[in-house]
Amino acid sequence: MRIVEIEKRTPILIKQLLKIWESSVRETHLFLSDNEIKRIADYVPLALNNINHLVIVEDDNYQPVAFMGIEKERLEMLFVAPHEIKKGLGKSLIQFGIKNYQLKELTVNEQNPQAKGFYEHLGFHVYKRTETDEQGNPYPLLYMKLD
Repeated sequence: MRIVEIEKRTPILIKQLLKIWESSVRETHLFLSDNEIKRIADYVPLALNNINHLVIVEDDNYQPVAFMGIEKERLEMLFVAPHEIKKGLGKSLIQFGIKNYQLKELTVNEQNPQAKGFYEHLGFHVYKRTETDEQGNPYPLLYMKLD
């Protein structure tokens, strides 16, 4: 496994990351319906192409198995392929982000308590809560900062 920042974002890579995103969301975001996941998926390639720092974890065959996106010291996305969850990839990505991009903040869905606990374990704490997500959908968000 190795961590790499991606400069050149090819259509093939974006397709691979979209697959990781969808499988991860289906595993962890149980509050979203199939239609909502499909609707959100339409925006993921744009987000992947436009995020300032796109960092992936590659397996031994140089295939992506996890990724994160960072913008201005803020984690905007972190997704791990379901078969790679609980192997330390998310922690490695967060530590890489803290060291290399001064990662300090993130937002997590309140309805994803596993993710909240993961970030708390890594030293983040909730400082703000909203009733809706950024698009106004009824999914409360927790804003977290690094201690």
